Parts: sequence; structure tokens; C-alpha cells
Amino acid sequence: MAKVETYAMLIDGKWQPASDGATFDSINPADGEVWSRIPEATEQNVNEAVEAANRALSGPWADMTPTQRGKCLRKLGDLLAENSEQLGRLETRDTGKMFKETAWQATYIAEFLQFYAGAADKIHGETLPIDKPDMFVFTNREPLGVVAAIVPWNSQLFLSAVKIGPALAAGNTIVLKASEHASAPLLEFGRLIAQAGIPDGVVNIITGHGDPCGRALTSHPLVARVAFTGGPQSARHIVRNSAENFAEVSLELGGKSPFIVFDDANIESAVNGSVAGIFAAAGQSCVAGSRLYLHEDIADGFLEKMVAIAGNIAIGDPQADETEMGPLCTEAQLEHIEQQVALAREEGGTVLTGGKRPDMDGLYFEPTIIECPHQDMTIVDTELFGPVLSVQRFKTEDEVVALANDTVHGLAAGIFTRDSARALRMTRKIRAGIVWVNTYRVISPIAEFGGMKNSGYGRESGFQAIYDFTRPKTVWMNLSDDPIANPFKPR
Repeated sequence: MAKVETYAMLIDGKWQPASDGATFDSINPADGEVWSRIPEATEQNVNEAVEAANRALSGPWADMTPTQRGKCLRKLGDLLAENSEQLGRLETRDTGKMFKETAWQATYIAEFLQFYAGAADKIHGETLPIDKPDMFVFTNREPLGVVAAIVPWNSQLFLSAVKIGPALAAGNTIVLKASEHASAPLLEFGRLIAQAGIPDGVVNIITGHGDPCGRALTSHPLVARVAFTGGPQSARHIVRNSAENFAEVSLELGGKSPFIVFDDANIESAVNGSVAGIFAAAGQSCVAGSRLYLHEDIADGFLEKMVAIAGNIAIGDPQADETEMGPLCTEAQLEHIEQQVALAREEGGTVLTGGKRPDMDGLYFEPTIIECPHQDMTIVDTELFGPVLSVQRFKTEDEVVALANDTVHGLAAGIFTRDSARALRMTRKIRAGIVWVNTYRVISPIAEFGGMKNSGYGRESGFQAIYDFTRPKTVWMNLSDDPIANPFKPR
């Protein structure tokens, strides 16, 4: 049996176990074996982490200039890039994501930290042309305080960076809760914090389940903001918990994103974009293009090409170079997908390819394409977080807009057409926070992302994200030497 690694939490610059010694196991999805042991944070651990972050607000971190904070972020980005192979290997082992994706992500995510490093000393207030004589009025932007950042297991380094970057650039401190499904990569990332010159307590990383760890963190009276990425059920608990501390909340939740292909599209590009949009990362992406809408005139040929590609995707060890799709992260995901595919068959869906576990050890599921005869099938608006694509056909632009918007989700959408006027019309009509035209699943530190409806609210990435981690303070200055008039002077 392989050695089981034991990890500790980062609290106030020190590596600590759970206060009661409790742990939980992490499973390697590629072989189903326990490979690491993670601390199960208690309320005491959570309180210690939040109090450490609160103390750090008035310590050396507060004395740093914005430029100095930016240098720390820049160094952290450099360290992330330098350690991208090690972090990628670890993330692949813990989540099942392919190494060539995790290593690339760790390298590219460094650019997000570099972006916020450069933005740290660009945060500013403004002077106001006030309507009162002899008054000079200006605003400053100040950090909110302690930020509770909660990330899921998939793309966790990226989702942490888009929270850590703007929060630290603005002068906040952070308690970061890693996913209970794959905590090790973030704990290993935590080893870079001190090396970057970031003082103790500014970034704390804790591990545990929703209760008590997540509940205690999001309701803690010293937490000023909660930045959450995850599922809607957990989000509802967080919103309720924030009633205890009135923390500001941003939610980046799941999606069931429409991928729309018109008859004038570049078919090769659209096929490749759709394959990548649903089967990359084994469909374990909140922006996965999991609802494919094809114009009826091109549907047959399009699906023939997709089925051929999907049937030849190399499934296997996510650490191997030849692998094109790895396993799912948890057994619960796999069971949920099997149930939903079975239900889709019962409701009249036709499985064109895949639809089952391959004959191999590990948490694998075949790339699956299901043609759906009607919109009200359960699978059409149920996020599976796996390599399963539902397909429908359409005739007109108005019809596909109605189909695409007929969902409780609203995170992302893809549109493939050579008609630029149609593309612009569609971007205005589709109810989603991100719309890609003739491309898909592209990100940048410069561009904001986030959803609407059940896909959450608030935005991450981009320059505006920094301002979301600040609050303006308005300062009034009376410039007159004359005394203020006595309002009670006898008339």
C-alpha cells in the first residue's frame, strides 16, 4: 500500500492539526485508493484563523504601501509558476484532472496574481464637485476586512487566485477554506505564502466540511465578506449564515450552458469547440457547454462528427501524456450521472455514444452524447458536472433563444455563426453572464466573469473585482475660517 500523506492547516503562519485531532481521507479518483489525510477543522480552528486574519489587518500588512503589497503578489505569482509542475502533479492526484491541464493552469494562474500585483497601487478615490460652499469632499477606498473565501475542488488554484489576488491587493486578509474533496493542492500552495513575503495571518487555509467548518466561517462576526464558488445548496446556507454577520456575499455557482450552432457556422470549429467545451476536464467545469443546440439543417452531419471524436477520446491515467480525459472526482458524482443518464433514456432520450462506465478501475465515465426530443427532459436543465452532453435541434433564431433561456441557470453561453449581426443580437438576448462567440471556455485576468439567476451574483476577475473588496469612505472638510453658525441663536 502506498504511503498516506498527512497534511496540516495554515493558521497564523503555523501548520496546525484540527484542535480535536480529527481527520478525513482523500481518495485518488484514478485508482480509488486513500492517499492523504486532511484535518477536519473545528469551530475553535475556524475562530483561530479568523482572529489571526483580523489581527493581521492592523499589523505589518496594514503598514505596507499598496506598491509593497503588489510586490508580494508578484512574488507569489512567480513562485506559483516555478512550482507549477509539482502543484499540477498533486492536483491531478487529488482530483483526477489531467496533469497537462493542471500544470498549464498553475502556470497561467500566476498571470492573474501578476495582474492584481500591478493593480494594487491603482486603487483610488475621487474628489466630488459638491453643492455646498466652502466644502471639500473626497472619497478613499479602504479594505473590507477579513474575507472568507470558499472554493470547490475543480480549478481550485484558479478560483483561489481570483479571490486572493484582488482581496490582498486591496489590503484585506483572508481565511481560505479548501474543498473537502481535494484539499491538498491548496495546502501545498500555502507553503508559498511566507516565501512571497506575506506576513503571518494575512492568508490562512483551513480544511473541513460544511458543518462545522463552513458554517462557523461564513457566520463569524469578524468576517466582512464571503466569496464563494460552489453549488446552489451550499450557497443558500451561506446566504442564511451571512444574516448573522451582515457580510457582503458574492456567489459563483453552477451552470447548464447552451452551446448554439447556426447553419452558417464554421462546422469544424464548432465541433471542436463543443467537444472541448463538454469533454475537457471530463465536463467538471461550471461553464461546461452541456446543452448543445443545433440548427436542423446541419444537425445530422454535426453529430456524426462529434460522435466519431467522442468515441475515440483516450480515457485513462490523468498523469499520462497520452490520456485525453481522466476520471471524475467523487463516487457521488459518478452515481448521480448514471442515474440521470438512465432517467434520460426513460424520458425518451437517445444515447448516441457513451452512457456508461468503461471497463476499468477508477471513477471513470465515457464521453456521452444524448439526443433529447423535448426541452422539459430532466437532463436538459440538471447540472451533471461530468462528460454528458444533451442535444436538441432548432429551426429559427427566436426558437433557440427561447430554448437557451429556458433554464434556472445563467452562467455562460456559446454562439457559433458567421453572421456578425446575428451574433450581436444573440449576445443581447441570451441571459448569461458570459457569452463566447465563435470560441468557448476562454478566460483572462482582464475580463470579469460571473452569472445570473441560479448561477449566482457578483463578479470575479478584472479590475472591478478589486473595488468589490473595498468600501468607499467619504470625507467632508470645511475650508472656511468662519465659525459654524449657532442654530439656536435668538431671533
